[in-house]
Amino acid sequence: MFVYEKKLQYPVRIKNPDPAMAKYIISQYGGPDGELSASLRYLSQRYSMPYPELKAVLTDIGVEELGHLEIVGTVVHQLTRNMTVEQVEKAGFQDYFVDHTAGVYAQAAAGFPYSAATIQVKGDVIADLSEDMGAEQKARVTYDNILRMCDDPDVIDVMRFLREREVVHFQRFGEAMGIATAKMDQRNVYAVNPAFDKMKK
Repeated sequence: MFVYEKKLQYPVRIKNPDPAMAKYIISQYGGPDGELSASLRYLSQRYSMPYPELKAVLTDIGVEELGHLEIVGTVVHQLTRNMTVEQVEKAGFQDYFVDHTAGVYAQAAAGFPYSAATIQVKGDVIADLSEDMGAEQKARVTYDNILRMCDDPDVIDVMRFLREREVVHFQRFGEAMGIATAKMDQRNVYAVNPAFDKMKK
């Protein structure tokens, strides 16, 4: 069960509209390496995870990713809420504007809508955790790319926070992989019967 706290994990206070930047950031909402994919991936993988402590890691990070989805949606909303028609045209935002006005819609920066085909749930401990580590690195690279194109300090501040969380999640999944491989490498150890030892002598 989830408990919803009615505040963002990190504050978003963007003063200046910038639909051009919103076009890029929307990819972290509904793009192939975005927060929607991350949350669904981890919250789906947890069902087949055989180790309770790793199921908890998937649940914790999956829920946090839902919070990041909310942050990214807020950023996109604040970048587009007061834009003018001139800004829409100058930013090349017309296609999105015609379909969604200033609504926040799950799509990639390239314009294609969100698809669950961007996530993987295999039901295999190593395959899923490897997927998760790769996903966090891809999301980190996407935030790096956004930061390279951004000059608004209000946006940069939030993007840096989200990027840092990708690094932390990668580290947590690395630790989870270590725990999983240690558990799978354990051998059954049986107590030795002292009487049996005497018989062997």
